[in-house]
Amino acid sequence: MGRLVIEGGRRIDGEFALQGAKNAVLPILAATVLNGGKNIVYNCPELSDVSSTIEVLENLGCKVVRHQNILEVDSSDMNSHTIPERLMRKMRSSIIFLGAIIARCKKACVSMPGGCEIGQRPIDLHLKALRALGIEITESHGYINCVADKITGADIHLDFPSVGATENIMLAACTADGITTIENAAREPEIMDLQNFLNRMGARISGGGGSVIRIEGVKKLSGVEHTIMPDRIVAGTYLAAAAATKGQIILNGADCTHMSAILNLLSDMGCRIYREEARVILTANRRLLAAATVKTMPYPGFPTDIQSPFMALAAIADGTTIFIENIFENRYQHVDELVRMGADIRLDGRCAVVVGAERLTGANVVAKELRGGAALVVAGLAADGITTIENTKYIDRGYERIEDYLALSGAKITRKE
Repeated sequence: MGRLVIEGGRRIDGEFALQGAKNAVLPILAATVLNGGKNIVYNCPELSDVSSTIEVLENLGCKVVRHQNILEVDSSDMNSHTIPERLMRKMRSSIIFLGAIIARCKKACVSMPGGCEIGQRPIDLHLKALRALGIEITESHGYINCVADKITGADIHLDFPSVGATENIMLAACTADGITTIENAAREPEIMDLQNFLNRMGARISGGGGSVIRIEGVKKLSGVEHTIMPDRIVAGTYLAAAAATKGQIILNGADCTHMSAILNLLSDMGCRIYREEARVILTANRRLLAAATVKTMPYPGFPTDIQSPFMALAAIADGTTIFIENIFENRYQHVDELVRMGADIRLDGRCAVVVGAERLTGANVVAKELRGGAALVVAGLAADGITTIENTKYIDRGYERIEDYLALSGAKITRKE
């Protein structure tokens, strides 16, 4: 397994364009199976999760060609409705193929998904919603089997605004008979990106970004070209890296309207934030202030995916910060590793109390999931001495060549295989 070696204490000072959003590109790639045609996806990041998604597409019979950050997906010769266990276990978001395959083939067979172990992420909402569309679902021997003579529009209320469930309904319903409405839909910007992609295909979907989404089924979809939105979580991580090192960073392509909760918190902690139409600039030239209380919430609240890197920030801020994790109960796997670096953190269930230390010190630490790994990178950049982070496979799931971007911005960071 790979590892990152960071010599801390160097100021992050750089400018670069943001990668495409992991949480947008995966459902959009799943959606390419719907039209039975050729699709071109721009700004597609080089991530291990994208590579796993390409494996799924190829297993289904699709042809995929990559030219740097451009993916060409041709689903015209798709000849399978099954995703084997070895592929489903690689990542949680593989479940998003369920809605797309059933819409294309009127049958689907997938195993239960895998992914980072950050807490319970049941797919009950997905299956309940698909059943409401007239899809017959049986579960046996670790597999989910779906059959539908036809998919019929329905009014669906989600008990929780699940991003994955919202996306699966959109994929399954866009060629259904009749109209589907999703109440209490997820409002994340990535939902809007999927809506835009599907509408380019010829779907009729409205309401994305709001709590009610309306899908009017159509008979046919066509191949399209689409550019993936910038990754707001990656943006927040690089902003945190600059803030932790009293540095400055310019992120081109950033959409500040997607990042209000992140930018407001950084401002409260003492950073100077400059918001422009297609970029954000952060400057931090002094020790950060504690953030009082940080509660993770569904969008537009503070994202659970950025909680970990911000805990690394709080670990060196002046004062005490209380984190309350409301989304995933096992999202504090990075805490023990930060404590090894000198952080003062105490856990009580879903609450973490972080008392800012004067400094962190380099140590040998282990990434146990994607965002926790990013937190260790932020901590290592700010720490005295050398930090070695094992299990870079988790970081690579969501960050495109993180060491290259940071090295170009003044960090001394190398990857060792």
